[in-house]
Amino acid sequence: MKNESGEASVEEENQKQPKEAGKFIKIKKFTFIMGIFLVIFLTAGITTIALIFGDEKVDPSAPDKHSEFEKLYSTYDTIKDNYYEEIDEDKLVDGAINGMINSLDDPYSAYMDKKEASSFHESISSSFEGIGAEIQEQDGQIMVVSPIKGSPAEKSGIKPNDIILSVDGKSVEGLSSSEAVLKIRGKKGTKVDLSISRAGESAPIELTIKRDTIPIETVYAEMLDDGVAKIQVTSFSEHTVQELKTALEEMSKKDMKGLVLDLRGNPGGLLDQAIDMASLFIPNGEVVLQVEERSGNKEVYKSKNDGELKIPVAVLIDDGSASASEIVAAAVSESADIPLIGVKSFGKGTVQTAQDFEDGSNFKYTAAKWLTPKGNWIHKKGIKPDINVKLPDYASLPYISPDKELKASDSSSEVKAAEEMLKVAGHDPGKIDGFFDQETTNAVKEFQRDQKINETGTIKDDTTVKLMQVIREKILKNDTQVKKAVEVVKKEIK
Repeated sequence: MKNESGEASVEEENQKQPKEAGKFIKIKKFTFIMGIFLVIFLTAGITTIALIFGDEKVDPSAPDKHSEFEKLYSTYDTIKDNYYEEIDEDKLVDGAINGMINSLDDPYSAYMDKKEASSFHESISSSFEGIGAEIQEQDGQIMVVSPIKGSPAEKSGIKPNDIILSVDGKSVEGLSSSEAVLKIRGKKGTKVDLSISRAGESAPIELTIKRDTIPIETVYAEMLDDGVAKIQVTSFSEHTVQELKTALEEMSKKDMKGLVLDLRGNPGGLLDQAIDMASLFIPNGEVVLQVEERSGNKEVYKSKNDGELKIPVAVLIDDGSASASEIVAAAVSESADIPLIGVKSFGKGTVQTAQDFEDGSNFKYTAAKWLTPKGNWIHKKGIKPDINVKLPDYASLPYISPDKELKASDSSSEVKAAEEMLKVAGHDPGKIDGFFDQETTNAVKEFQRDQKINETGTIKDDTTVKLMQVIREKILKNDTQVKKAVEVVKKEIK
């Protein structure tokens, strides 16, 4: 299940569906994909607390095993009868539940009113409209776990760990991920303005993103050189494992001899899907993960593989790999000796349980923590790869809004980013200092001629879009992490 904060709230947590409620382990993604989109999937846990406030006041003297709620009932009755304005009773109850859950100080526990819950369920099983980014609330801020592959969020340059400061000029500080998602999501074709804080950037990054339909397609396969296939899994939804099996069959027909499983930027999702996926690579009976409750009781999940993959495999992870994807990465590493390549993962090691109220609202809470096969808890620590490989420096260049014009004599961080992009694209702007001088103007005109764009010497609209497109293509062609993974797999091909 995936939250959509865009979106998907990193609440798309890995979800497990036990007897009463579903358990999820995924980054608070209800994230909601920033749709923003901001896709991804679930975190929902709920123990139903039915507080029924009728017309009559609660008698505090009546026997009640929940006597600790006497203050709550008394406060409710007093406000209902004596507040100077008419009050919305549903809103009052929602606020009480929200306050209770917020007091846990847990970014993965949250209450969703009917509207928020409806958005959450929609993002779990179908496409949605938004910007396509997984988000979670952390320390009162809205943080991006990962943009969805091919989404407007990814194309605009949004990156894992970006902090969303405001949506359409309004601060989102203090909002839950589900509340932020509702502000970020919107109809296809409409635009949303985001202000982003990014580590290493002195000033906020201003983005205008056009919303689009974000399909819940989670597996992408391609055949690389020398019989090595690359399969990217972008999240864990209801049909991810079946999609992966289909992709493996297709690659086998193309004479696949080795596999690179790409979990980069995967914010998580359904727990059962993570277990089933890991089992494809782990021998029957080997441990996939352990789920530990507060009491210390542990439930151990083992592979039920009836014939593990018989080809060399390497797995890619990065700082956008979270929750369910971390479960798979840790499982194949510790129980199948499959090498992990890339950079340290996000670090979400808790399991959420969710349940609906009769009125359509719901809440989720953290019910347990998950441990790797060897009993390690990676929460807030992440998983270190066996082989650390970073992408080229230009893969971290910030987004430049096509709506903003950069021209001669301008001086800004955006100009500096554009100069770096021009240099990577093969057009020397001279000194990269953030000042739009004559050399920068000449480089822009050369780029525009090369791309058959109107030679204005300024950077805006089509020029900006094309410049960032060229950089994305460069990153794909020089994906150092994929190249290393292919190298590792090839050495094991017999």
